[in-house]
Amino acid sequence: MPKPTSRYELKEISSEADIPQHLINSPYADLLKYHNLQSNFKDYDNPQLAIVMCMDNRKQLNIPNKFAYILRTAGARITGSEFKISFAIGFGDIKHVALIGHTNCGMVNLTSKKEKIVQGLIENAGWSKEQAENHFISFAPFFEIENETDFVVSESYRLKEKYPKVSFVPILYKLEDNKLYLIETQ
Repeated sequence: MPKPTSRYELKEISSEADIPQHLINSPYADLLKYHNLQSNFKDYDNPQLAIVMCMDNRKQLNIPNKFAYILRTAGARITGSEFKISFAIGFGDIKHVALIGHTNCGMVNLTSKKEKIVQGLIENAGWSKEQAENHFISFAPFFEIENETDFVVSESYRLKEKYPKVSFVPILYKLEDNKLYLIETQ
């Protein structure tokens, strides 16, 4: 169970001096420098980290080619797809995973979007109303998240237990300014 949101602080990264000491010389620092600070890209032969982020089309990371494995899924939920992380760790020698949620995520309060989703499945997929409603009822509870920040923090704790030698850092992508913010617990 995640800690209450009031215990989290979003750390803005506006300069290299803002990067916490424990992340210096890590792929997380490079990610923050590339995306937020527009640092010059280095060339990579091998990925340095895995990034799990939402499939939302409103965000795009500014990173070099071959820098990271990127897994995009609704709400950045990797539950049930852990083998993708296992592949990156086992095959790609990944030891760092950035979990990136974002503001205004469509998976927050998903239940309130039921009618639009059902109607879209009827019109765009050719489903019957019954098929669309049954599909929504079957899957929405699994994908719905209460809060973007709480979710990526709790997911980082869950995955750390599963992969104890791998580091997981929760990050929030603010659509308002297209910047990455570290989520720090107080």
